Amino acid sequence: MPLIDIQQLSKMYYSIGEVADFLNVNTSLLRFWEKEFQFEVSKKNKKGNRLFTVKELEKINKIYQLVKIEGYTLDGAKKALKSKEPRPQATSLSQTEQVILKLEQIKTKLLALKS
Repeated sequence: MPLIDIQQLSKMYYSIGEVADFLNVNTSLLRFWEKEFQFEVSKKNKKGNRLFTVKELEKINKIYQLVKIEGYTLDGAKKALKSKEPRPQATSLSQTEQVILKLEQIKTKLLALKS
């Protein structure tokens, strides 16, 4: 079962079609999850198409992991997500490490382009 490799993402926003392709699911399932798990897509284009950020993709990954891989029911997945919510201090450290890693990747790419 595929999961989105967050570390390999390079764009700021991903369309619902791209996210569906990453996970090999229908776009309707992603829209259903958006309603069921009550998360708002932070950006839509002029046509109203959903554009997902990396943070939203992380949440979709968690939902996919629970529902499709571990076999949770929707109610069970909702409860698991609430109980697994990290505390703010733990997230800031994790996010800082992710930003540092991403900046190191960008630095490596820039140095490769320079030479």
